[in-house]
Amino acid sequence: MSTTDGAELISHPDRNLAMELVRATEAAAIRSSPWIGRGDKLAADGAAVDAMRKFLATVNFSGLVVIGEGEKDNAPMLFNGEVVGTGNGPQCDIAVDPIDGTSLTAQGRSHAISMIAVSDRGSMLDASSVFYMEKIVSSNEAIGVVDIRKPLAENIRALAAAKGKRVDEMRIAVLDRARHDDIVREIREAGAGTRLILDGDVAAGINAARHDTRIDMCVGVGGSPEGVATACAIKALGGFMQGRLYPQSDDEKQRGIDAGLKFDHVYDLDGLVSSDNTFFVATGVTDGELVRGVRRSGPLITTESIVLRARSGTLRRVAAEHLASKWLDD
Repeated sequence: MSTTDGAELISHPDRNLAMELVRATEAAAIRSSPWIGRGDKLAADGAAVDAMRKFLATVNFSGLVVIGEGEKDNAPMLFNGEVVGTGNGPQCDIAVDPIDGTSLTAQGRSHAISMIAVSDRGSMLDASSVFYMEKIVSSNEAIGVVDIRKPLAENIRALAAAKGKRVDEMRIAVLDRARHDDIVREIREAGAGTRLILDGDVAAGINAARHDTRIDMCVGVGGSPEGVATACAIKALGGFMQGRLYPQSDDEKQRGIDAGLKFDHVYDLDGLVSSDNTFFVATGVTDGELVRGVRRSGPLITTESIVLRARSGTLRRVAAEHLASKWLDD
């Protein structure tokens, strides 16, 4: 192996790293599972954060947390700017969400996941100063066809034509929020159907980019951090995504400007994460269309995870059995 090849291995994350990161999302999902349906989202999130942080500390990489827990949830760990890992191996940007869907977990509802996204160091957009982003996500058929600047009804009709579907067969995922009332009405007036989601638009965005789900597009205003994490997954799926920052006040917009962010600007996939060497790993906390949730059967805990890698364009599913005695107290 040449010196150049060795430097390449040291400076860029490889496929082995992705499998190591699954251990961290599995740990977060398992540790949070006793809190499913118990109404305490802070306890669930705290258990997940603690477990993920401990496992990340054992991984051979230097991961700079570009998108973390601290600012959003006042978490003492996994905050923006923290460096995790052993310090050996590749230098990476990482986005973490020990539970995407804390309210879902607390209420015992579906589609909560634990997730980590990774890319080359310096390649993730740091949008932490502006909490919300308007997003549109779909499969590869949307490339060159859909544009966030166009009316939504026009995008739905264009995507339906590109996918060879009738408009009334189209299903559009939207967070169930009052701010989306006009979007929901526009979707239905166009003749398409909605898939209203209570929380967790990362999983919905990934499903919109896949070809074996019932969701054709995911639209609406959600978290900017979740948008950047989703972009890492969409790159691996060869899908389509655009985003526009959505500040809630003049002060927030000014903070974004001071941080070098652009407004009245459409961020495409490369604008959200410039590297083509991205990873996305997620483990189900509760059952969902993307992955099954944590289950306990006698002495075993079972988990299901996905591993997405942009460089190889692969999606792998990881089914694991864990001895409950090693994880949870009776």
